[in-house]
Amino acid sequence: MTASSPGSADFGPDLVEVFGPSQSDGGPELIQLLTPEGERVHHPDLDIDFSEEQLRGFHRDMVLTRRIDIEATALQRHGELGIWAQLLGQEAAQIGIGRAVEPQDFVFPTYREHGVAWCRGVDPLKLLGLFRGVSHGDWDPAEFNFGLYTIVIGAQTLHAVGYAMGMQRDGVVGTGEAGRDAAVVAHFGDGASSQGDVNESFVFAASYNAPVVFFCQNNQWAISEPIERQSRIPLYQRALGFGFPGIRVDGNDVLATYAVTQAALQRAREGQGPTFVEAYTYRMGAHTTTDDPTRYRLSTDVETWKLRDPIARLEVYLKRNGWADADWFAQVEAEADDLGARLREGCKAMPDPDPMRIFEKVYADMPPELLTQRDEYAAYLDTFEGAR
Repeated sequence: MTASSPGSADFGPDLVEVFGPSQSDGGPELIQLLTPEGERVHHPDLDIDFSEEQLRGFHRDMVLTRRIDIEATALQRHGELGIWAQLLGQEAAQIGIGRAVEPQDFVFPTYREHGVAWCRGVDPLKLLGLFRGVSHGDWDPAEFNFGLYTIVIGAQTLHAVGYAMGMQRDGVVGTGEAGRDAAVVAHFGDGASSQGDVNESFVFAASYNAPVVFFCQNNQWAISEPIERQSRIPLYQRALGFGFPGIRVDGNDVLATYAVTQAALQRAREGQGPTFVEAYTYRMGAHTTTDDPTRYRLSTDVETWKLRDPIARLEVYLKRNGWADADWFAQVEAEADDLGARLREGCKAMPDPDPMRIFEKVYADMPPELLTQRDEYAAYLDTFEGAR
């Protein structure tokens, strides 16, 4: 691939067929490598010869991520979490890109990227601590190259582009050195695509040819607003208006999601600039545990999408080809049970945070007025028995 100059709309001959105009000129709109029935299909430009180990790994990741979601939802219902953002049905979209990113890449999540966090090695108990209200996330973004969850809708996309521009200036983009060249992933949903911050990030990314993959999980509901009220065209086609390519992938197909995002990330690392990936999926659960989706969507739609379940289709594929037997599936289920038990016990055992922690990790050298506030607050807390 040949690097294009900032602001250029020349996507290169390889991407004309895959990422760009072909998807707005009557070409295929949905990249898929595994059908809902578990049948393997092939793509002329985005095909990968997956190993049996990779396929089993994808399945295990999705099963364990779903268990995290199920356990967290149950904990919220029992009053152990203040709220929980569900991802039921979106496991393939998250595991696909979560396994496509390289260690040197940096990920900017929203508040629903539990599967991506799992792939980056973040302990799911850290996620529960955030939703329990005893921490702000409590993982080190620099350790996992995975940012803290962002509650402000769309703000993380601007953070991602700024970080990507920093990578350019650090000389870790387009050098041709594997393991050094890096890219950034900006996660957001279909609802966030209507935010000003997101569209501003598109402008900056295109203008500076930033090495960022905009990964939109289009689960078709911005809380209670359907996607057709937000956009008259498929979301991925918006990218062309900003001057970079877009592509739509079956977000319930972990193989296709992996293949598409791997190619987009490599394109970014090589200095080819941003790509918009729309993972077309469906939120089978609620927006959060405070939401009642039965008030605004049809149960028949949910039942239809259950037939496209990302875990079930890969399970069928594995069984059909003899790559996983009953013992292997039982082993994964047992691992999920152990994970669930650890999450339940660990969540309930979380201590309340030390109030004095609010003064930590804000300034490298704390200014005198803040030191005074800290000391006065500590003295105030000491007047309460057991406050610290």
